[in-house]
Amino acid sequence: MTSSDQSAPSYQELAALVVQLRSELEHANKRIFELEAQIARSSRNSSQPPSADGLVKPAPKSQRRRTGRKPGGQDGHPGRTRAQTADPDHVAEHQPPACEGCGADLAGAARTGMVRRQVVDLPPIKPTVTEHQMIERTCACGKATRADAPQGVNAPVQFGANVRATICYLYLGQFLSAKRTAQALSDLLGCAVSAGTVISTARRAGAGLEAFTRTAAQHIAAAPVAHFDETGLRVGGSLVWVHSASTNKWSLLTAHPKRGTAAMDAAGVLPTFTGLAVHDAWAPYDTYTDVGAHVLCNAHLLRELQAVCDAAGEGVWCWAGQAAQALREMKVLVDEHLAKSSSLAGIDSARMGTLRHQWSSAVAIGLDQTSGRESKLVAKFHALARRMRNRQDDYLRFTVDERAPFDNNPAERQVRMVKVRQKVSGCLRSLAGAEWFCAVRSYVATAAKHGIGMFDALVYLAQGQCWMPETV
Repeated sequence: MTSSDQSAPSYQELAALVVQLRSELEHANKRIFELEAQIARSSRNSSQPPSADGLVKPAPKSQRRRTGRKPGGQDGHPGRTRAQTADPDHVAEHQPPACEGCGADLAGAARTGMVRRQVVDLPPIKPTVTEHQMIERTCACGKATRADAPQGVNAPVQFGANVRATICYLYLGQFLSAKRTAQALSDLLGCAVSAGTVISTARRAGAGLEAFTRTAAQHIAAAPVAHFDETGLRVGGSLVWVHSASTNKWSLLTAHPKRGTAAMDAAGVLPTFTGLAVHDAWAPYDTYTDVGAHVLCNAHLLRELQAVCDAAGEGVWCWAGQAAQALREMKVLVDEHLAKSSSLAGIDSARMGTLRHQWSSAVAIGLDQTSGRESKLVAKFHALARRMRNRQDDYLRFTVDERAPFDNNPAERQVRMVKVRQKVSGCLRSLAGAEWFCAVRSYVATAAKHGIGMFDALVYLAQGQCWMPETV
């Protein structure tokens, strides 16, 4: 026997090595699967915002399904063009110089027609200065008496309500930074405006909305349906949370260092709310047990189901795909019925029952397929299927209660403006600044729901007459 034969591994050692390598390969494959799923995570299949997708945006893939209609306006859709005004401010007549046929002078010819074209423009912007002279007169008794200044006229030189409203419109409404707002107003008005003036004007605007935000919280808490959401905002180098509560008539944004129930309690809505609470599946919302019922957002759910389908691969049947398809068809069925009726009474119960069965069957398959939990990703999908099973009534409440919406888009539209502000002008300097921003955004968002333009609402506020919705 040679020395090489003595050093060769035995059959048992080779078999053990194969088992070890197979185990390591399986572990590596699972890790690769998880990392690929993490890389594929985007705003399309998760709750992360589009701004987090990076420079390489995912290919657009709408949750809507093809309807067979062509893009754009449909046949019979009423067009909308800019209408001419019947009472223009200025009229300029243009006469033809000579006949195009024979060249004769047309000065005395009969007028037989006219074509009207209008140009809408802005006049040159020039500030007007109003001087208030408080006259002092001395009586025969020797006492001098001076007239009082009008209300709100407190300084030797100050800006009027329209200028202050414009400052808030640009800084808090259109999200310019304080420096850029000051520069824009200096260029437009022809007078110096400092960044400090912008900040102090915003502070006064926010301070004048305490009664409004308190009233908004009371009305939302008493509403039959309300939407709730939250998002992060960078403030002074740290993260604070902006919480949204809204109805079809009221909007309320509040800023708080915490994300959970401490912030929700401070907002003053959920602790006394007894209607339908629409939100995502974040656990702290469920701690409020006095609400009439919870309604979970199906837009969030569809993105989570899309992540499961992406992990399964293109063209592979997946339980999440069946659940998502059933959910979409339920929405179509409900929308078509509510277009003809104000309630869900009389909806096609057989069709709805079939769709609910498809949903529950898909969830059962998902629970079975992910029960092994061989990786963190599979465990995440198992938790999703388990939540869908346990919270089925909350997800499908829109199929039995016409007040319950399909998604939480109204709340997401409110907090989206917070992200837009941060994207345009960066973080805020202080929590107080975040509170002013939230108060003004609550005010103008509520005004918009009542047909009041942002600038008009800000003019009311600058005049010391905070606009309030008429309540019945």
